Amino acid sequence: MAVTVSLVALFGLVLFFLLRSNSLSYGAAFAAAGFGFFLASTGAAGPINQLAAAVIHALQQL
Repeated sequence: MAVTVSLVALFGLVLFFLLRSNSLSYGAAFAAAGFGFFLASTGAAGPINQLAAAVIHALQQL
């Protein structure tokens, strides 16, 4: 668990700086995929799924 959280932080930081510098390349795609993969295996996955479901439900009500 500790390794997963640190990898989420690492990939999130790399992705933040790549997006901030407008460097959209294969490296940014790899960082985004790694961030999503490791984020899905943390405790944050449940609330993120609930948030996405709530947003989709709200958009359907419009």
